[in-house]
Amino acid sequence: MANTATKPHVKTHSFYANAALVKYKLDDASIAVRTFGKGPALILIHGYPVNGYIWHKILPELSQGYTCHVIDLPGFGDSEWSNTTDFTFTAQARRINLLVNALKLNEYSFIAHDTGATIARLAAVEQPKNVKKLVIINTEIPNHRPPWIPFYQWCAKLPLAALTFRVILQSKIFVRSSMGLGEFYADKVRFKQEYPVAAYLKPLIASQKKMQGALNYLRGIEWPVVDSFATRHAQIQADTLLLWGECDRTFPVELAQLMQKQFACHTEFIRIKNASLMPHEEQPEQVTKHLLDFLNKPNK
Repeated sequence: MANTATKPHVKTHSFYANAALVKYKLDDASIAVRTFGKGPALILIHGYPVNGYIWHKILPELSQGYTCHVIDLPGFGDSEWSNTTDFTFTAQARRINLLVNALKLNEYSFIAHDTGATIARLAAVEQPKNVKKLVIINTEIPNHRPPWIPFYQWCAKLPLAALTFRVILQSKIFVRSSMGLGEFYADKVRFKQEYPVAAYLKPLIASQKKMQGALNYLRGIEWPVVDSFATRHAQIQADTLLLWGECDRTFPVELAQLMQKQFACHTEFIRIKNASLMPHEEQPEQVTKHLLDFLNKPNK
């Protein structure tokens, strides 16, 4: 049984790990990009505190019909940044639009998760004619504050914050609690079977530089920008899919369904059962099916 459970992970891990990595210098930072497949362009944007690896379970099938550009945002993964890098949502979205130009894309769609989906929404507002489809997964909701994040933003400003967080993240109790990554999975057994520490936290624990990048990213969350989407959602023209792990208490599904009413474009809402903040890791088959159904439809 154990061997059967690990084989899909090993296969998709290798699929991701073997991809070529290209870094694009964009203003005051570099974005790392891995590209998979052929077809219409998809840009996949991760959230906090993870990296592009979060998509590895759905990439093999998605890439059969689409060119998937998987990025690491500045502050995470293989991206690069300096002491002068602007980590605000606004700056991150500006770099995404610069990246689109560097990739020479005229038409593309976004699949984005958590904070990455706020960045994607900002980018979509700025490039309304170029973004064909927008998928947002368990992301910020106007006038809602997820538990602990504003507090951690304050903590990130303190002296020795990077060192302190590197120590705290080594505690399995903390990581699996609601104060840590407890909302990652609806099924807590996955904390033994999955790999949040190895894939996402191990780089932060091992490197003071990477931990500081994660904290800088955290401090760059702009809540007024999030709240502004109460009216700015109506500016998005791309067909939009809100795909939600319904067990998530960070971004409650009921609030997300109310948020859907703020869009003026064609929208669809999909609830993923038995999934929390990371539905694409917990229920990759369901998520992939819904993504392809949405992406393959003609625009409304």
